[in-house]
Amino acid sequence: MKFGFVFPGGLPREAIEFAKEAEAYSWDGFFVWEPVYGIDPWVTLGGIAAQTARIKIGTLLTPPSRRRPWKLASEALTVDLLSDGRMILSVGVGAVDTGFESMGEITDRRTRTELLDESIDILTGLWGGQPFLYKGKHYQLEEFTFVHQPPPPVQTPRIPIWVVGAWGWQKSMQRVLKCDGILPTIIDKDKKFSDLTPDHVRQIKDFVDQNRVLKSNFDIIVENTSPGDDHSAAVAKVQPWIDAGATWWIESMWTEKDPEKWRKRIQQGPPN
Repeated sequence: MKFGFVFPGGLPREAIEFAKEAEAYSWDGFFVWEPVYGIDPWVTLGGIAAQTARIKIGTLLTPPSRRRPWKLASEALTVDLLSDGRMILSVGVGAVDTGFESMGEITDRRTRTELLDESIDILTGLWGGQPFLYKGKHYQLEEFTFVHQPPPPVQTPRIPIWVVGAWGWQKSMQRVLKCDGILPTIIDKDKKFSDLTPDHVRQIKDFVDQNRVLKSNFDIIVENTSPGDDHSAAVAKVQPWIDAGATWWIESMWTEKDPEKWRKRIQQGPPN
């Protein structure tokens, strides 16, 4: 299992310094969130890429319905090149209560889902090189010749795409099979959310192993918190997820507002 830390928010220089500390204290990944309006994650990731050498970096997460997929493909490609192949792109429909309606963004879930699917296709196609054309419901890309042909991503077969997936929902899991990792969510038939468990992870792993045809590594990501001041307890909390088949643990202190507590948790190291 790999261990990451998601930066809950703050100034870009703070994010860069925290990412450098995360690398120094043996974390495997450092992730930033993407607000509707606020500190731009892609500019921040560029700074992080230039000042780190080993740690994986990326968004957690990007809602493509608010983006032009070719612009998103360019940003992820640029960070992948700057970091020498350390970029991970996490995508999903996004949480509409974070300002979607206030900023005039699309709030209809079906439309956002369609845009997510088409964006994944376009990202993959553009990173694969020219010629590329696409005919979708929302996007149509004609073949054309670039004035300056961009290089491919450092990573092959592409920059890893992690996607939010609702376990047990067919369309959502079919989307997962097209990507390189799942950020699992549990939703019942009444659209009520419940907690992810190691049993869910085990079932997801079995499903992916049986149905995925892409020849690339696949990650199952767990977002949670562990007690940094008690390493044995932290390891005990993580172990059932490892046994179930999870491949990433993302330390997610979303409700903690004190940056010094984020720093302390980073310096305590991952629960490995």
